[in-house]
Amino acid sequence: MSIVGMDRILARAQHGGYAVGYFEAWDQYSLEAVIEAAEETESPAILGFGAVGVNQEWLNRWGVVELASMARDLAHRATVPAAILFNEAASYEQIVQGLIQGCNAVMLDSSELPYEQHVAQTRKVVDVAHAAGAVVEAEIGRLADAREVRGDASEAHAPASATDPEQAADFVARTGTDAIAVSVGNVHQLLGGQSEIDLNLLDRIHQAVTVPLVIHGGTGFPSQAVPAAIARGVAKFNVGAVIRRAFLDGVREAAAALPADPLGHLYLGCRNEGDILSHGKARMKAEVLRLVAVYGSAGRAASW
Repeated sequence: MSIVGMDRILARAQHGGYAVGYFEAWDQYSLEAVIEAAEETESPAILGFGAVGVNQEWLNRWGVVELASMARDLAHRATVPAAILFNEAASYEQIVQGLIQGCNAVMLDSSELPYEQHVAQTRKVVDVAHAAGAVVEAEIGRLADAREVRGDASEAHAPASATDPEQAADFVARTGTDAIAVSVGNVHQLLGGQSEIDLNLLDRIHQAVTVPLVIHGGTGFPSQAVPAAIARGVAKFNVGAVIRRAFLDGVREAAAALPADPLGHLYLGCRNEGDILSHGKARMKAEVLRLVAVYGSAGRAASW
């Protein structure tokens, strides 16, 4: 199956009444967990990595090249349609590097800029991405994160703000972005709880814009609200925290069972039963499989 555009994946999802998960990866093991889960369920895949929380010096020097190369290779060999997303890049220069390395979908983390600057930066990204045959996702509004929900506002970068439907329509018209991530009560990195989703606001945004809608903060998004969100234009859910936690739990569990003086080559990177990273991958994959079922994308690749 060849690499396909994220716009095609999202358009089919909207037409078919389901959504596709973007499960953010960070290395070879996590990328494999995502694509293997997609293949086993015959789900379209959005394979990729992000810049938030990553050492920027490493990312700029080596990371974008290495991660994009791994994602591109896995997507090219996959038995399901797969797009390659560079999510929430920290700079325009990173976006360009991602495009050079074969990412066919990009997103710049610029939603905290003043509105006019956000429009200008997104338009710049759209111009370079479309020239390279890639698509663009952008964000309107700002999500709260779990620290704010817990009352630790001192760590927050800026206050949360809900997406305004009229501003969303203006933003799409002026930037030409291909999809927009929205703030409708969803929360970043919300483990151990559920966000309170304003479905009425989501419906108003859907009525105001023509592009697919995206939900970031998929970890805390209530599963019971997923069908209603899909009916209101959501075609993609971004998930990070819960799958990283699953991976970490798998590694911790396997590491706790190691002998007192383990030989590293038997337990790190060997891909055998004792490999603690493979245990992490397995736990992450199980969580991805669960969410694929929630989003309704299983079996949808069969018709491509």
